[in-house]
Amino acid sequence: MIRSPRLSWIFGGLLALAVLAAVAFLVRPVEFFKTYSELRLLLSGAESRSTTVNGYRVHYYVLGPPSGPAVVLIHGLGGHAEDWQNLAPYLTRAGFRVYLPDLVGYGQSEKPDNFSYSVPDEAGVVLGFLDALGLKQVDLGGWSMGGWIVQRVATEHPERVRKLILFDSAGLALKPDWNTDLFTPVNAAELSQLDELLMPQPPKVPGFVATDILRISKQNAWVLHRALTSMLTGSDATDRLLPGLKVPVLIAWGAVDRITPLSEGETMHKLISGSQLVVIPGCGHLAPSQCAAQVEPYVVVFLRK
Repeated sequence: MIRSPRLSWIFGGLLALAVLAAVAFLVRPVEFFKTYSELRLLLSGAESRSTTVNGYRVHYYVLGPPSGPAVVLIHGLGGHAEDWQNLAPYLTRAGFRVYLPDLVGYGQSEKPDNFSYSVPDEAGVVLGFLDALGLKQVDLGGWSMGGWIVQRVATEHPERVRKLILFDSAGLALKPDWNTDLFTPVNAAELSQLDELLMPQPPKVPGFVATDILRISKQNAWVLHRALTSMLTGSDATDRLLPGLKVPVLIAWGAVDRITPLSEGETMHKLISGSQLVVIPGCGHLAPSQCAAQVEPYVVVFLRK
């Protein structure tokens, strides 16, 4: 069979693109995973937008029916809006309008040098985000550091929060019993230790992927260091605030969480009158992502009450 010159050029071009894509994946695999996460959200109907909050550009996704009740979900330390990619579509199918902001300093939002990255200031960003979008009252959820942040919002501005959800939340005046420097790993061994803290059975990370993760960790370490330094002072702990919460609260926790152990969720449950605690068996700190199918029924039932 004689191949036409045009087909040969097309075939050669496609082959060259495939080779370039393979090389790019080997050099910058995290970008590929990030793009995949973004595409998953966009294909589930999400729109990628940005707004200005307190003078800073804040990126967010919004998905679900425009007329649905508003749910705002706040990611944790070192996280980003795409962390909710597994849970958010469940909520939209249940009829909710879901907003997924990147906090200042994270994801696709601005990373200003003159920002403290403390919990109170990030809580101010969340409140400003609600104002910027004209959201008078929302169901508010937060994961890990995000849970700490939304506790502050709900206690200081209860009129803005209809219901509150805390996913494996930080916030209590407790010193971690693990090395917090692992949040900014500098070598493959520290990255493996962090993975072991985050999930019960972490997958083995290929060397080229670990190298790229460490590269990005080095770039973003200053933000995490600033946030951790503020949090570890304990001055913004919420132990004394939680008994004053006046909104319905769901506390969802991975049973084998090693970052914020279940005992912390149980303490929050005792401090918050009328709160509901649900424990997700076999799941760790990444329960809202890795165990979204198990978390979702409790969240939807709670929000629909």
